[in-house]
Amino acid sequence: MSGQHGTLYLPLSSEEDVDVDSAATTLRASASSSKAQSLDEGRRRTEYDAADMGVEEEEWSGRQRIRAGGEHVHGGGDEDEEDTHESAHLLAHDTATILSTPSAAETARAVDGEQPAPPPSLPEEKKAQPVSWSSLPKKAQLAILTLSRLSEPLTQTSLQSYMFYQLKSFHPPSGPPPTDRTVAQQAGILAAAFTGAQMLTAVLWGRLPDSERFGRKKVILVGLLGSAIGSLGFGFSSSFAMAVFWRAVGGMLNGNMGVMRTMISEIVREKKFQSRAFLLLPMTFNIGVIVGPLLGGLLADPVGSYPGLFGEGYTGWMGRWPYALPNVVNAGFLGCSALGVVFGLEETLEGLRGKKDWGLRISGWVLRRLFRRGQMGPGYMAVSAEEGVGEEDIELSCGTAAAAEEHKPTRGLAARRKKLPFRRIWTPNVLFTLLAHGLLAMHVGTFNNLWFVFLSTPRYTPGTTNNDHNSTTLHLPSHYHPHAPFTLTGGLALPPPSIGTALAILGVIGISLQLLLYPPLSFRLGTLPSYHFSLLLFPLSYTLAPYLATSPSSLPAPLPASGILVWSGITLLLAIQTLARTFALPATAILVNNASPHPSVLGTVHGIAQTVSSATRTVGPVLAGWAYGLGLERGVVGLAWWGLAGVAVVGAVAGRWVREGSGWEVFMEGEGEEHGDGRERGRESTRDEGGKG
Repeated sequence: MSGQHGTLYLPLSSEEDVDVDSAATTLRASASSSKAQSLDEGRRRTEYDAADMGVEEEEWSGRQRIRAGGEHVHGGGDEDEEDTHESAHLLAHDTATILSTPSAAETARAVDGEQPAPPPSLPEEKKAQPVSWSSLPKKAQLAILTLSRLSEPLTQTSLQSYMFYQLKSFHPPSGPPPTDRTVAQQAGILAAAFTGAQMLTAVLWGRLPDSERFGRKKVILVGLLGSAIGSLGFGFSSSFAMAVFWRAVGGMLNGNMGVMRTMISEIVREKKFQSRAFLLLPMTFNIGVIVGPLLGGLLADPVGSYPGLFGEGYTGWMGRWPYALPNVVNAGFLGCSALGVVFGLEETLEGLRGKKDWGLRISGWVLRRLFRRGQMGPGYMAVSAEEGVGEEDIELSCGTAAAAEEHKPTRGLAARRKKLPFRRIWTPNVLFTLLAHGLLAMHVGTFNNLWFVFLSTPRYTPGTTNNDHNSTTLHLPSHYHPHAPFTLTGGLALPPPSIGTALAILGVIGISLQLLLYPPLSFRLGTLPSYHFSLLLFPLSYTLAPYLATSPSSLPAPLPASGILVWSGITLLLAIQTLARTFALPATAILVNNASPHPSVLGTVHGIAQTVSSATRTVGPVLAGWAYGLGLERGVVGLAWWGLAGVAVVGAVAGRWVREGSGWEVFMEGEGEEHGDGRERGRESTRDEGGKG
């Protein structure tokens, strides 16, 4: 047919048509076959360039036809030759531009029969950096949990500085005080009353947080108020029976430890932050260990300790109940923590998130009133999840309707609301983790109870057997002669302020190690290796503890032990004990958390773990108190300590069977496919250590 200048256009050969058309078609197919959303723009550019290439090819072909026709009609010319060179130059430039794109280059190689080029190497992943405290998410919520945790060790540790002397005061006005063996056994019974009540109610407090009728927040609130009630009752007790009752009440209403760990795991979901987040609870405990004993030692028996402030003949309530003031102060701390939970803590249970919380609404209204700006200009308003991106927002999900359907939040919510049956909780890893956790809680809790009794025990005075019921000397068998390495007896006879100082050393060393040593070593070693290492240190500290009674003192017996060698020995022993705790307690919290076979029973698993630890912490102090009293009568004060070292050895062996789980090892109907696990529905399965489901 005729061209614009009346020139005859000769048809191209079919081979040339196939080459051009197939190249353009292949370019389009290659670009459109990519599923990655980030390559869509490159795909469109490739298509446009391929289309332009087709236009240029037709233009070039037309010029070739013109040239061919010119040879027949005009006999050729310089102008036509220049057009030919210009078209060839344009074609070469456009072809190079198209082939510079990855998909077009692969197409060209495929057309030429060459092997496809290897994919470009990805940049090497940066080495993981240690997590800093400032990078933790939701710091306000973690701060409220930390303050709530702080108020409890204040209560538990403050009474340790004066409990020995409070138990000594429980006797008739005309009767002799109880013996040291009796006091040691009573101290064990008091500890067992608290932990035994916790054991009986721990499963209940573990199940209630998983219930949408109760939730996590209410359980913590009940625990704080229950601890306040128990503290007040214990402070105003006038007999051993009353003291046991109020300690049991405090333990019965306190199930906060497991719930707090559950909430931390739900607030901080990324594993890289968990070592820091779970460190908050034991670090807070050590702060309480510092402040609590000092507070208890300073406030116990204020009339007798500070007679100048009260004068002679004081008959007020602090004289009638000399050990009530520390408990009143502790109850005030617990009350303030409860207010913080009511007005600041958000619920983390999946089914209760976003529901009305009157405490948060009131605190939000108050804060808006207090900090409202004078002028409110145009700006942005927070949009709730229900008002924001919904299921129909396909563009904001993954780019396709199928992807949007796959990522509907309702499916994940329905799966999370499924509850794993109680009988399926007991996986092998759960059982081994609970065994190691129980043994660790047993000897650590028993040490806390045995330590302050040992510090309060009268020193050994050579040549006396204390048959006159003098409370400042020991009751020993006749003709007793100590000899190393096992036959030695006595304590350090420290008064309440000095006991508070000795207990505070534990907290000072602990928080220093947790801030300076634990983060880098835990990051370098990992959870399990640091856990196994720490378990080996406990037997060493328990074995060395009774030998503090033989440390050279600057004051003779029966006066309190004093001097640089005594306090150096106390510090060294507590350094070993605290180093072990610093790594063991956060690690066991992480291991218990990750041993949960399903997210729906996470609170239940923590409740079971608290039940196990409460049971072992109930049995441990009772047995240790009995063994300690027996050892004092026989002149072997290390009997209880060395028995505790044996328990720690068994715990270290049991810890070798524990592995780090993933928090989701049992899948119920429909969950395997949804999470891409590829396993049969309803089958119980265990993932490799550190794997993802």
